[in-house]
Amino acid sequence: MEFVHKPVLFDEAIDALNIKSNGIYLDGTAGGGGHSGEIASKLDTGRLISVDQDPDAISVLTEKFSKNDRVTVVHSNFDNIDSMLDSLGIDKIDGMLLDLGVSSYQLDTAERGFSFHNDAPLDMRMSKQGATAADLVNTLDEASLAKILWDYGEERYSRRIASAIVKCRQSKAIETTLELVEIIKSAIPAAARREGGHPARRSFQALRIAVNDELGRLRVTLDAAFNRLNVGGRLVIISFHSLEDRIVKQKFADFCKGCTCPADFPICVCGNKQIAFMPFKSKAPTEKELELNPRSRSARVRAVERKR
Repeated sequence: MEFVHKPVLFDEAIDALNIKSNGIYLDGTAGGGGHSGEIASKLDTGRLISVDQDPDAISVLTEKFSKNDRVTVVHSNFDNIDSMLDSLGIDKIDGMLLDLGVSSYQLDTAERGFSFHNDAPLDMRMSKQGATAADLVNTLDEASLAKILWDYGEERYSRRIASAIVKCRQSKAIETTLELVEIIKSAIPAAARREGGHPARRSFQALRIAVNDELGRLRVTLDAAFNRLNVGGRLVIISFHSLEDRIVKQKFADFCKGCTCPADFPICVCGNKQIAFMPFKSKAPTEKELELNPRSRSARVRAVERKR
């Protein structure tokens, strides 16, 4: 099996980790091991925990690092960071990297059901466990479907699409990606279908996020990961759409807040101390990277460092 993935903002993310040769690091979305391999190459007496929820990725990672005793491969979701580290006897780490979103391998492997370009079972599960996208579109009521499409896809025709889904499934269950694509197209006005890329892009993003609870898991993980950082340790996140980036940006800003007293107070009475800082605001792909990998267009990398 070849788990091909083109890491976006690769150098920027690795640099942001500020890797120490004796540090302990966690790659929470290891995929094919691109970032993990680079992190491991910078370690001397340090340790890397390479994590992924996708069993296909775990097979690749296990083989890739079979001869590297500084790398531990763990099959789990990154939101289980506390239980993972506890089971390994690790209290604190010096850095954690999350490369969010769907990998190139998952998109390009048609049978995984992530792509709206190929016909395949309507799956979208990164872990290959739990409810599928087909389960959602065939069982949720119209209001719930519309809410998912609006909240997670920012799809302005969410109600029309949800209505079309419910109507179509009354005669036949919706089982494949291209069946759903045709339903979405039928619900969107012709003029709108000619604007802004593939008409199913937002709906597929929304269903994928819902199936994998991506935003909920991210919110839980940000606090848990920061709490496991050593002083000087960094949490680095690569996001791929505004919903993820907004969560990361706000949480990092919260970590970096210090005194919240009014400016005219002569002394601090709130007692809040700044516990983190951001080494940079955010970084976007260069024009060269955009040419090589158009999928990176919306990507952003952010980092926060614990200072106390």
